[in-house]
Amino acid sequence: MPIRYRPANDGMRDALGLVAPGTPLRAGLDRVVRAKAGALLVIDDGPEVLAICSGGFLVDAPYSPQRLSELAKMDGAIIVSANCDRIARANVHLVPDPTVPTSETGTRHRTAERVARSLGVPVVSASEEMGVINLYAGGSKHMLQDISRLLDRANQALQTLERYKVKLEDALLNLTSAELEDAASLRDVVTVVQRGEMVNRIAEEIETMIIELGVEARLLRLQLDELYGDIDAELELVVADYLPPGRSAADTLAAMATLSDDEVLDVKSAAAMFRGDGDRMSVGDLDQDVAPKGLRLLNRVHTLPEDSASKIADHFGGLARLQRATVGDLMAIDGVDGELAISIKETLQRVTESAILDQYS
Repeated sequence: MPIRYRPANDGMRDALGLVAPGTPLRAGLDRVVRAKAGALLVIDDGPEVLAICSGGFLVDAPYSPQRLSELAKMDGAIIVSANCDRIARANVHLVPDPTVPTSETGTRHRTAERVARSLGVPVVSASEEMGVINLYAGGSKHMLQDISRLLDRANQALQTLERYKVKLEDALLNLTSAELEDAASLRDVVTVVQRGEMVNRIAEEIETMIIELGVEARLLRLQLDELYGDIDAELELVVADYLPPGRSAADTLAAMATLSDDEVLDVKSAAAMFRGDGDRMSVGDLDQDVAPKGLRLLNRVHTLPEDSASKIADHFGGLARLQRATVGDLMAIDGVDGELAISIKETLQRVTESAILDQYS
């Protein structure tokens, strides 16, 4: 799906995929928890991991959930290969760098966090007393949740996503109407970017839940794909319509992703990041007029290549002039023949009529 993976923790997401329901590793961990045993599992058997191993014994056998649960009865750590198809060692004493900071208090969890942070490998720690499975990866910690509870959270998040998508669609309609009337303001554009950013954040949170749910998330995946659609592509076109030369829409949206939720919801902070300086104090009148290039509306001409859309937008220098262009004016542009020129005019006319209908419906 076209979700933008941004400063979200890809290392943690990859690790969650290894321990999701339906995977052999999760089956083994569930057996360990049901047996009220503990486990410390390093998911990598590279040289850096082996260098901090002391004692234990070589296993070098194919992985199986049963073998993992039996080996977990011993006190030491278990080392499995990065793709989880082989158990390398068992009953190992791990000696990570003691200077690596950790917020954990228990010996097993403290060791797990230090190994994960210092070597950049996923580490799983299962508590024998609490029956809790913690995953350390990508510099963070994640406690694996009960499937039914996680499904409830994911369904609630989908409902939230649906509400925010409606708000985004309303903002896009308002922006389109304002653009066609040559009355778009900075506030109109930033409102779309704000709401799009919040939709992306909710979608990414659901995406992480889907990865964690594994085989239990098939219906959630279908719902998310249907709801999310081509939101990223639409947002990039909105941003590209108002950017000065030398700045990319992808970089601007990536910068927006670095804001906190409160900053995204603050229109001046969002406007400052959208403009590129990040200084909310430098933002002037949010109701100042801004002029689109027309890229977003040109993109609705399905037969028009992306590079041709940019060439046409640059030629006319703005949507207002593009709207007034005749078929002959369009044909004067290299690569635009009569059929394409007519298609562009008809598409712009349909967009205008649709915007008027939406405005009064």
